[in-house]
Amino acid sequence: MKPKVLLTRRLPAKVVDLLKENFELSVNPYDRALTREEFLSAARGMDGLLPLLTERIDGEALDAAGPGLKIVANHAVGFNNIDVPAATARGVAVTNTPDVLTDTTADLALALMLAVARRVPEGDRICRGGSFPEWNPQFMLGADVHHKTLGLIGLGRVGRAVAKRAAGFGMKLIYAPHGECPQGGVDPVSGAKCLSLDEVLAQADFLSLHVPLTEETHHLLGAAELAKTKPSAFLINTARGPVVDEQALVEALDANRLAGAGLDVFENEPQIHPGLVGRDNVVLLPHVGSATAETRIAMGIKAATNLIALLIKGEEPPDCLNPQVLA
Repeated sequence: MKPKVLLTRRLPAKVVDLLKENFELSVNPYDRALTREEFLSAARGMDGLLPLLTERIDGEALDAAGPGLKIVANHAVGFNNIDVPAATARGVAVTNTPDVLTDTTADLALALMLAVARRVPEGDRICRGGSFPEWNPQFMLGADVHHKTLGLIGLGRVGRAVAKRAAGFGMKLIYAPHGECPQGGVDPVSGAKCLSLDEVLAQADFLSLHVPLTEETHHLLGAAELAKTKPSAFLINTARGPVVDEQALVEALDANRLAGAGLDVFENEPQIHPGLVGRDNVVLLPHVGSATAETRIAMGIKAATNLIALLIKGEEPPDCLNPQVLA
């Protein structure tokens, strides 16, 4: 008898076919996220869960699934939607999908930098609105990206991938680590110079966030931190929305303490702070950092591979976050 797995949102056909081949698969039948009640009901009796970041996997959800639950294979690299200690206490393995979305997310971070600095969405709206004036040397002046200072807050997989791309623009690379600076003060992979957060805030022309969402990083950038930036600086966030205090960001933009922002994530998704909407110097995207066909398929296959490893082969999943439960 095949193990039972719940997929909380339909994924590309290639992924669904792989899951059906190996499991008795239950799939969310709606073109929307399941309500909490629907999810708790659907999770009952499952051996594995394949949730998206929209599902909160806490003690209640784990208990609703029941004692037969063995693995939660998150369809994301971040796992702030999962209470990993609660899963560990119940002997449930938790996995994520690292590596496969690194380059795609880094591409988007560069796209946001270029879009907000060179006023790309604003120019597009002008052209589509039929108000393209005659050429004027003072019209639509933006900011250069090349040869500027990029301040990376966090330097994991995505941060290093952004640094690699930025080096092609001749940017000076500095970063504030999520932890201690390496010996010698320079990241051996990217060549970025390690500085304190305050130093990075003060020196960067572009600030790009690449930290996970934890209790320590919640509102990592608030009013006090944003007051330390250059007024000509741009903030780029492709990490998690609550890393930035959105109200403080709006106030900084109102006071011209920042030149602009490029945001793919928000504090209370899918709601966006009204003070960010309608600004020409803010580029907003609906959390699409990994949204390419190739990457979403790769993420789904990675999640499925973790499920297959544990439920079919009896092996440790390759991306297990709490391997102690399998000891």
